[in-house]
Amino acid sequence: MAANGQCSEFQTDGINPFYQTREEIISTLSDQLLPQMAQLLWAGTISRVFFYGAGCTPEKIPVLIEALQSIFTKAEVQVASDMIGAARGLLGHTKGVACILGTGSNSCLWNGFEQTQNVPALGFILGDEGSGAVLGKRLVADLLKNQLGDDLKKIFLKETKLTQADIIEQVYRRPFPNRFLAGLSRFASSHLDDERIYRLVYEHFTQFVVRILRQYPPELPVSFVGSIAYYYRDILSKVLSDNGIVLGQIVVDPIEGLKNYHRPDCQLTM
Repeated sequence: MAANGQCSEFQTDGINPFYQTREEIISTLSDQLLPQMAQLLWAGTISRVFFYGAGCTPEKIPVLIEALQSIFTKAEVQVASDMIGAARGLLGHTKGVACILGTGSNSCLWNGFEQTQNVPALGFILGDEGSGAVLGKRLVADLLKNQLGDDLKKIFLKETKLTQADIIEQVYRRPFPNRFLAGLSRFASSHLDDERIYRLVYEHFTQFVVRILRQYPPELPVSFVGSIAYYYRDILSKVLSDNGIVLGQIVVDPIEGLKNYHRPDCQLTM
């Protein structure tokens, strides 16, 4: 974002310091980001960089800072978790509960300036309630164990062009099984008119309320970011209403809110 408010957007492969080395992150920035930004660099030196991402724990943040400073040598660099980015993008300086419901899930209590409470996400094996990965895991397990009817099982296998052996291979022997399972959850979104699927998704979000949201102050509105929250927003909204929880907003990503949050940080480039 320039000082005059002009914004430009670029896309690269995902960056996660848990899975990538400093050198690999630098390669992504150099090979993918800088060529896209070349047309803007004539305007002056980039002075501030704000990065939000998965895997940005206190132990890993220095890796990101070093990588970014090696590319943007004259910039002040700040790195924070995707949860902080979601809270700032959703709530700005307003109190509330911010949640991420995408491939994984997370949540926090936000006082307008910082995170003051967080129920551990724990990943899709131990937690990640409400996420796409857990929805996909529950859906596939119920289908393959004949809990949703033979007709739905046949439809699922036909539409996904998968066999049970394919699914076992992807989940237990291939990298990123969480992404694979989250992808399978799309089957639910296209079959919500089936009462069995609707009930499964309803119960899925109910678990998020019971295990996560009830640990936060009940009077505060709850806002969401992420593809699962956005594309299942009708069911999610009903689950919240049925449990007496005030819904704030649901957006697919926090970028517009983050632009507004950081607008005061913009300085005139020279």
